[in-house]
Amino acid sequence: MRVLLTGATGYVGGRLLPRLQHSLHDVRCLTRRPEEFRSRVPDDIDIVGADLLEVETLGPALTGIDLAYYLVHSMGGGPGFREREVAAARNLAQAAETAGLRRIVYLGGLGDQDGELSEHLASRQEVGRILRESDVPTTEFRASIIIGSGSLSFEMIRALVDRLPVMIWPGWVRTPTQPIAIEDVLDYLLLELDRTDSESRLVEIGGASVVSYGDIMLEYARKRSLRRLVVPVPVITPRLSSLWLGLVTPVFARIGRELVEGVRHPTVVRDPEPASSYGVEPRSMAEAIERALVNEDREFALTRWSDALSAGGEPPSYGGRRIGSRYVESRSREVRVSSDGLFAVVERIGGDTGWYFGDWLWSLRGFLDLFVGGVGVRRGRRDPVSLRPGDALDFWRVEEIEPPRLLRLRAEMRVPGRAWLQFEVDEAPGGARLTQTALFDAAGLLGRLYWHALWPIHQLVFSGMLRGICRRAEADEAAGEVR
Repeated sequence: MRVLLTGATGYVGGRLLPRLQHSLHDVRCLTRRPEEFRSRVPDDIDIVGADLLEVETLGPALTGIDLAYYLVHSMGGGPGFREREVAAARNLAQAAETAGLRRIVYLGGLGDQDGELSEHLASRQEVGRILRESDVPTTEFRASIIIGSGSLSFEMIRALVDRLPVMIWPGWVRTPTQPIAIEDVLDYLLLELDRTDSESRLVEIGGASVVSYGDIMLEYARKRSLRRLVVPVPVITPRLSSLWLGLVTPVFARIGRELVEGVRHPTVVRDPEPASSYGVEPRSMAEAIERALVNEDREFALTRWSDALSAGGEPPSYGGRRIGSRYVESRSREVRVSSDGLFAVVERIGGDTGWYFGDWLWSLRGFLDLFVGGVGVRRGRRDPVSLRPGDALDFWRVEEIEPPRLLRLRAEMRVPGRAWLQFEVDEAPGGARLTQTALFDAAGLLGRLYWHALWPIHQLVFSGMLRGICRRAEADEAAGEVR
């Protein structure tokens, strides 16, 4: 199957692309800025530059294509987004008819089309209608909130819960919705590749739970062990809600206003029959949130945190980088020693060797941890030279080790959240490079206050540790040459 993917730089499209590759389909991505997208995908992905608002650019993008995924929207573009979405849909439909596509697959939004809808939801449904009324068979999926690490709606909810010990609940918090896990959305989208009929269809998809937005917030708080006080308010306008969201969440106020306008209307599946033919068994809301948090941990573990940051030098602003609810602080240093020699020094950290800088500060931290019922630093380490996954290391635990490249430690001291310390060793001109990354997943307001309060100390301790490791590696290398 020759597949065109629009919206590959977005959330759903970005998740769909690797699954299309895994299914061994020939994938082409349409983007307005191919030169910026090239470095983010494997070399075997075909990338074509085109603009959905310029129909004359779409012909080459659709040439030879069997199926096109339409996963774009313009809500973040400011006023006039509805007109742009309608124009883009008409252009794609026209170009797809000319190119002779077999199918278009579109992901839109749930909402009672016979009732009042926000401009955002009305626009999404109008796009679906335009595509389904074209001469190219189109499947329009309609979904409510998509729950997954990094999705806009889920990140808005988690930011509210993480940042606000006391939450003001306007009426829209009680609106019924049917959230769906990102994995289930991808399953529905991929199953369209096996369709052989030539009919257009509308498919409403949702998770196993019909809940309110407040239920989602409380479930997220429960899974994060956060206690939240809820204060219902009778009336708050969408504009005030959007400004409030703009202050306390990463969502821009104008996007927040459209989201709030949308969540004021129920978004539940009214006709489950078409979706049942796909054989997908959607997860519950609680399972979807659990999966989002698990996947977030896995993605952070599998990704080099330093790749998304400026690894060389200090963080750009007070507090380090913020990624979701996590704070990331990364620095690196090159040293004229071998990778093996550098990693050997890293692997000896802690225990009797110490932490290569400010050991008295580490001892003080351990004493404070014991004082509040934690493990302290008395555990030491199993072996003075080598480490294994699962080893205790003072008040850390070895989560992963891959000599001579990677050591990741998970904190077991008492902290308002979760913390990791990672060391990566790479080859560098004339020697090796050590990248040190501290990551803290803050639990609520207390977690954020904890991180910011200790950030100046982190600057001192972690910078000194990085220098100390490199100096010890140079000393060991010099001693080895003398011997």
